Amino acid sequence: MVHIKTTAEVELMRESALLVSQTLSELASLIKPGITTSMLDKRAEEFILDNKAVPSFKNYKGYPFATCISVNDAVVHGFPNSNIIKEGDLVSVDVGVFKNGFHGDSAYTFGLAPVVEEHKLLMQVTRQSLYLGIERAHVGNRVGDISNAIQEFAERNHHMGVVRELVGHGLGRHLHEDPQVPNFGKKGTGAKLKENMVIAIEPMINLGTKDVFYDSDGWTVRTRDGKFSAHYEHTICIKKGKADILSSFDGIIQQEKLNSSLMSDY
Repeated sequence: MVHIKTTAEVELMRESALLVSQTLSELASLIKPGITTSMLDKRAEEFILDNKAVPSFKNYKGYPFATCISVNDAVVHGFPNSNIIKEGDLVSVDVGVFKNGFHGDSAYTFGLAPVVEEHKLLMQVTRQSLYLGIERAHVGNRVGDISNAIQEFAERNHHMGVVRELVGHGLGRHLHEDPQVPNFGKKGTGAKLKENMVIAIEPMINLGTKDVFYDSDGWTVRTRDGKFSAHYEHTICIKKGKADILSSFDGIIQQEKLNSSLMSDY
C-alpha cells in the first residue's frame, strides 16, 4: 500500500533526509587513504545520535551497523570493517536516519584520488542516471518512466550493467514502503505517481555485468565479474511538473572539494 504524505509530514521527512545529507558531508570530510570503513561507521552513528536521531539501518532485519559502506566491487550493503581505504578506491556510503517518526535515505559514491578514467565515467553515469530518473518523477507519470530513464542511459548509452536484484523504494514511517522503484523497466508501466508520494531513487550501476552475488556475510552484494560499482540515492517527493528533492548533495560536494584525498568535479 502506498502512503501519501501530508504537507507537514513531507517537511518532517525533509528534516530526516537533510540529516542524512549532513552525515554524508561529515564523512566526506574524513575519508582518506588509511582510514577504515568501521571508523567511518562509528563517526556516522555518533553524528546521527548527536542530532537527536537514530540510524535507520542498525538492527534492521538484523543488520549490525549504522551505515552500509561498499568498496570497489561491492555494490551495496557492505559491512564496515577494519580494511583500510586506499588511493583509487570507490567508496559508496548509504545512510538512513529516523527522526520525528520518519526516515530519510541517501547514498553517495566517493572516489579516492587518483581515480582511473573508466571509474570516473562510472561515477558520472550513475549520478547522471539518478537525475534523469528524478526528471521523470512527477505527477501523472509511472514508476516505469523513472526506471526506463535510468536503464536507457546506463545500458544503451554507456553499456554498463544495471543491477536487477536491488531497487529503490517508497519510504516514510517505515524504511521500505510501496512502491518498489527498479532501475530498469518500460515506460508507462508500474505504479502511477501521485502528489506527495515520497520515494528513494537509487541507481546501482556496474562497470561490467549487471550480475551480482551475495558475500559470505549474507548482506554484501558484489559484482559477478569483480568490476567496480557505483551507487547514488536521493529521497524525493512527487509533485506536479517537477519532483521536490528532499536530500541534498551540495554539502557533500563542497566537502569533496575541500578534501584533497577525494576526486571532485567529475
